[in-house]
Amino acid sequence: MTEIKKKKVKKIELAEMHSAANLDEAIQKVQKLGAEKKRKFVESVDIAVNLGIDAKQSDQTVKGSVLLPHGSGKKVKVIVFASNEDQRKSALEAGASMVGLEDLVAKIEEGFLDFDVCVATPDVMQKISKIAKKLGPRGLMPSPKNGTVTADVKKAVSDALKGKVNFKNDKAGTVHCLVGRLDFDSNSLAENTKAIIKAIKDAKPENAKGKFIKEFFLNTTMGPSVQVAVDSL
Repeated sequence: MTEIKKKKVKKIELAEMHSAANLDEAIQKVQKLGAEKKRKFVESVDIAVNLGIDAKQSDQTVKGSVLLPHGSGKKVKVIVFASNEDQRKSALEAGASMVGLEDLVAKIEEGFLDFDVCVATPDVMQKISKIAKKLGPRGLMPSPKNGTVTADVKKAVSDALKGKVNFKNDKAGTVHCLVGRLDFDSNSLAENTKAIIKAIKDAKPENAKGKFIKEFFLNTTMGPSVQVAVDSL
């Protein structure tokens, strides 16, 4: 075989490895690609969904949350903003790493951001608005849309620890979301992914025109992406 032909065959093989006819095939390929690289940590598995929306239009934002059937596999730190002592106690009992209000706001203003989820009761939202510029860009600002502004802080904390994930499209109209870890079995990854796909479809804006899910990719933290045939989703 000539060198040119070898390169052509290799290119075809790479293209085939990085594309899949359906989700199950994509998961198998991502797991195989991940297993080929020996990491000192277990990689996360993520999805990237390119949507047919105009991300510049506020009425075409796609966001929401979903409780993954098999959890995210990620250790999550949850903080809670609440003034009521009973709610604070409930949050700590549910597993929150920190609760407070003015003291917690001041701590964040000073640069504290060692947490993954913020929960707040409705009555304190005005008081934490001053740190919106710190929390918002990181996707940490509590929101009624994803269930993190609620009087039932116990449930919100519990859901976050069990594997509730939030999603929101970026400026390019793409949703990136964690679906699990590389050491999950293929069925768990598939069920988690399907739950997120359903949630994204349910969040489709009324004004979105044409094909809603344009492209769909699955990848590990440091691995290449595998493109999944959209019609199979």
